Amino acid sequence: MAERPPDPSAEGYDPRADRETPRVEEAASGVSHHEPIDLRERLSLNRMGTFDWDLDRGRMDLDPGAMEVFDLRPGEYDGAPMSLISRVPPEEGLRLDAALSQALQDGNSSYGAYFRIQCRDGTRRWTHSQGRILHDARGVAYRVIGIVREATSELADSALLRSLQQERQRQTVMVQQTTAALARALSVKDVTRVLTGSGGARRFGADALVLGLVENDRFEVIAAAGLDGEVPADMTHSHLDDTLPLSDAVRSRRPSFLSTRGELIARYPRLRPYVDVLPTGSAAFLPLIAQDTVLGALGLFNHEPAVQSPEARNLALALAGVVAQSLQRATLFDQEREFATGLQAAMLPRRLPPIAGAEVTVRYHPASVGRDVGGDWYDVIALPQGRTGLVVGDVQGHDTHAAAVMGQLRIALRAYASEGHPPETVLVRASRFLAELETERFATCTYVQADLESGALYVARAGHLGPLICNASRHVDWPEICGGLPLGLATGFGEDRFPETQLFLEPGSTLLLCTDGLVEQPGQDISAGIDALSAAVRAGPTALEALADRLSDHLWAQPGSDDDMALLLLHRSTIPGEAATPRLRLHVHQADPAGTAEVRSALRRTLDQWRAGAVTHDVEVAASELIANALTHTESGALVSVELVPGAPRRLRLEVEDRSSQWPRRRHPGETATSGRGLLLVEALSDRWGAEPRGSGKALWCEFVLPDDLVENGA
Repeated sequence: MAERPPDPSAEGYDPRADRETPRVEEAASGVSHHEPIDLRERLSLNRMGTFDWDLDRGRMDLDPGAMEVFDLRPGEYDGAPMSLISRVPPEEGLRLDAALSQALQDGNSSYGAYFRIQCRDGTRRWTHSQGRILHDARGVAYRVIGIVREATSELADSALLRSLQQERQRQTVMVQQTTAALARALSVKDVTRVLTGSGGARRFGADALVLGLVENDRFEVIAAAGLDGEVPADMTHSHLDDTLPLSDAVRSRRPSFLSTRGELIARYPRLRPYVDVLPTGSAAFLPLIAQDTVLGALGLFNHEPAVQSPEARNLALALAGVVAQSLQRATLFDQEREFATGLQAAMLPRRLPPIAGAEVTVRYHPASVGRDVGGDWYDVIALPQGRTGLVVGDVQGHDTHAAAVMGQLRIALRAYASEGHPPETVLVRASRFLAELETERFATCTYVQADLESGALYVARAGHLGPLICNASRHVDWPEICGGLPLGLATGFGEDRFPETQLFLEPGSTLLLCTDGLVEQPGQDISAGIDALSAAVRAGPTALEALADRLSDHLWAQPGSDDDMALLLLHRSTIPGEAATPRLRLHVHQADPAGTAEVRSALRRTLDQWRAGAVTHDVEVAASELIANALTHTESGALVSVELVPGAPRRLRLEVEDRSSQWPRRRHPGETATSGRGLLLVEALSDRWGAEPRGSGKALWCEFVLPDDLVENGA
């Protein structure tokens, strides 16, 4: 039982005995429990003292408490502030002077500053000074009265608090960064890219990590970063058992935290042969659980041994939860995407018909980001009379609706083309079909009817990119192609007209059709993509399959591609024993008033590639005159051909062919005549000219000798 206090009414009670016998804690402190404590003792108990600084006389009085704070003994201080230099280092004195000077300059009534003193044993400790500044009637400071106190413990507590706050802030930033990075990850590949990319492991406060997923009761490592070597092959696929830490975390559904590599090896002896791969420090193995389903496990490794605090463990578990949620979402996304892309792949042609005298190949890529599929498609159609139909198109939108519309439109267009209709009729009927579907979607399309025996290409386009032609000499051209509005819109606006343009694909040349996903990137002008595609074709491999792979796998696969892509390449085989000659062939319709201008533009581009120099202007003028002669004096269009003729000297030959058997007649117009000078201009500009019969018509031709320095560059 506790001892009862004495009873004052009891016999023999002496109150002095009770008063004069101090308790243990009173004796230890030297302060009586009942006696009053004066102000100086109160300050001394709190390691605090006072000072009185007379600014006019330059004298500062320190009480015993202040002397103790400054670690001064009697006789070591004479009242002059400068004598404190033995305890206040110069840099700390400057800190005090700056605080007081600023307060005096601003007219403040007080100031305060932290500074360090150097004790007699050489150690330094923090001290705080707080002073009241007295001013006279004129506002001039004449005296400072204040206190000084030890602040080491205070600042130590503040440093600990700051350290805890910084650690909490660091953990908050880690969670925010990890959550933000994983929020943008759609597929499992995106999640692994976040974890293994730059700074991936550091987001988890680790130096290395390993990620694995569970599939059919087996554990598979799918990503690793920061390890000294690759994950051993027999560790990437394993049964769910307790011999490996990640599979053990999955099987037990419990995390494990190990302080050193030795502790890790002791618990999992199977890892002993791979000790050189594992970091030497602490490790954590966390099951990834979402909606009570174990998806996999995450291993975190550090180079330094450490016993992880409860806060660090809770942070690791929270981050593992974020990863698990992201993986679950990504797995569902991959499954949906696989279904959608499979649906669209089923709507595209499964095989291409063989083409005599040519080789054809196609490529299709879904968008690299996003869940939805697009409406891009291609088709190769066997037509009557040995011709071939080539189609590339794009239905508006990126969803399963766009893919469904694409499937219907592709089948309808194939049916119209198979009936042998010309390109314009095929696109008109396809546009009306799309309009009758009562869908809000429109589609762009380019349709080519190819006669590979003659090389003639009949092209019509509906709001789509025109074709690219690369000849045997690797010269690339984007011919001017007449076009109409996109399918569906054209019918809706009553403008379903798609004029044809006739081109020629020479032996050894390649035709390219594509959708805008190959040339258009977010934030870039489409002309930059067209230039990049031209350069890639010009410098690409000659084999058609290799060229298709190069374009689709390297040019298209840009980070963040949000559009799908369809590509079709047709290569016309060279004639055995015949050397490939650089040649351009164009067709001008009888009723096309802009045809001559388009031919001149195409000639200018081609001759610039051939580096024809000043001869280019003469060829353009001669072509214009010969085309005008054919369109004016015959009832047919004009077939324009220009080629480099081998031999010495090298020449450039221009031909304009029509279907009239009427032979040209040289005329001699008078001074006031407005026509009749065409052949005279051709004769004056060219080195040779003439006419030749051509089956059902004739051809007017002229030749231009190329200077030697231009021949070498253009050959």
